[in-house]
Amino acid sequence: MKRLYRSRTDRKIAGVCGGLAEYMEVDPTIVRLIAILILIFTGFVPMIFIYLIACLVIPLKKRNSSG
Repeated sequence: MKRLYRSRTDRKIAGVCGGLAEYMEVDPTIVRLIAILILIFTGFVPMIFIYLIACLVIPLKKRNSSG
C-alpha cells in the first residue's frame, strides 16, 4: 500500500513537496511550482499554514524504506 511521507532526499524546506511528488509520481519541480502559485494567489498566509500543518501531520520517510 502506498503511503504519503515527507521526503528525506528531495527536500528544500521540510520535504513536503518532495514527498507529495513521490506519492503522485510526478516531478517535484511541478509540485513546488503549483505550491508557489497557490501561495501567491491565496495571499501567502493560508498556504503557509497548510504547509506548516503538513509538516506536522505527514511523517518523515524512514531511512530504510524503499517505497
